Amino acid sequence: MQNYLIKNITVVNEGKSAVNDVLIKDGRIEKIGSSLQSTIAVKEINGEGKHLLPGAIDDQVHFREPGLTHKASIYTESKAAVAGGVTSFMEMPNTVPPVFTQQLLEDKYNIGANTSLANYSFFMGTSNDNTDEVLRTNDRKRDICGVKIFMGSSTGGLLVDNYLTLDRIFGGSEVLIATHCEDEKIIKANLERIKKEKGQLEPSDHPLIRDENGCFESSLTAIQFAKKHNSRLHILHISTEKELQLFGNMVPLSQKNITAEVCVHHLHFTSDDYAALGNRIKCNPAIKAPHNRKALWEALLDDRLDIIATDHAPHTLAEKGYERTANGSLRLLDGSYEHAHAGLPLVQHSLLLMLHYVQQGAITIEKVVEKMSHAVATCFQIGDRGYIREGYKADLVIVDLQKPYTIAPENILYKCGWSPLEGFTFPGTITNTFVNGHMVYGNGVWDESQKGERLTFER
Repeated sequence: MQNYLIKNITVVNEGKSAVNDVLIKDGRIEKIGSSLQSTIAVKEINGEGKHLLPGAIDDQVHFREPGLTHKASIYTESKAAVAGGVTSFMEMPNTVPPVFTQQLLEDKYNIGANTSLANYSFFMGTSNDNTDEVLRTNDRKRDICGVKIFMGSSTGGLLVDNYLTLDRIFGGSEVLIATHCEDEKIIKANLERIKKEKGQLEPSDHPLIRDENGCFESSLTAIQFAKKHNSRLHILHISTEKELQLFGNMVPLSQKNITAEVCVHHLHFTSDDYAALGNRIKCNPAIKAPHNRKALWEALLDDRLDIIATDHAPHTLAEKGYERTANGSLRLLDGSYEHAHAGLPLVQHSLLLMLHYVQQGAITIEKVVEKMSHAVATCFQIGDRGYIREGYKADLVIVDLQKPYTIAPENILYKCGWSPLEGFTFPGTITNTFVNGHMVYGNGVWDESQKGERLTFER
């Protein structure tokens, strides 16, 4: 295995940035220090003027395999992730078939082992009818990231709205429970009312249908179950100011039993963007009014929100109601709000988007690293990853903040081939990504000879 010595690079880790050398040996970080000399054969990398970050860990992605590979696959989306500095991911169970059994879960791990360029883990899926199978995950808690509950509408029968089922899962699960929180009854009532008032629905109606109350009531219900049973609960993609009153910041993350995530699109877009982007930014939970984005940023910075993720959820352009023209632009084919699928492809650009906000002065680079790497490792108790520490796995990213990067169709690696951020220019470029010490991506050159590893959890 190739070993590396990265020289004179600004290492961003655990709240500090300092110029250092980093020696990578046999897939792990061997030594961090100044003026390092290696006694083993290494490939030396000049890091002067660049930053070294721990690889981002995305705790919520939808890579669509098996069954929906016309949209994406574990291979294509893990490659996009690596290009964007995401070295590990946790993937959701709403595939075809949905992951309702331990065997189906293990089938996905086999796909990951054979095809994923990033490190991987997969959530166990829940329905109103598979509680016994879900609770078998307790026997595998060191190698499964968690159990996923859709408490709002979803595909493939994954909606869990039976309170007896919820009570059994929260009462019996020994692994982290991750929830998508939207109240199905509120969503349906809003849809019927607005459709009756307007007739023809538009993309801008989405946050009115999937409104703040629907999110709040569902998140409150999940928290009530978690407190009743002292369960480990992680609420995904918080999108409203109202929900933030449910979370605190008075204890360290390692001592929190209830944690929360925010996604990059809820930090970037608001409902004002539907006019220009339409169904391209339709997602669940919805992108909402600007005051919510402001509140999310405040909660992220004061640690009521613990993790930044993507909820990467690719659909084809046709499924969104668009096609790409000969000159590369997008043309609307079907403006129907109700026909457009919900979800955005984001994993290739999440870290760069947050570095844009570093440039804007909204957040420090140290805080970005905390929320996209350190906190995810702490929250999920991931072993030997998420930090730049001696002895840890060398999941590392080199960023050149003096080299702007613009998203264009030709550099998008998602299988779906589009991004809601097309044309956006970031202040920097991901130049190198190491996964387990292997340089998978370096200055536009790929080495796919080694695959990622299955994540393990210290529970």
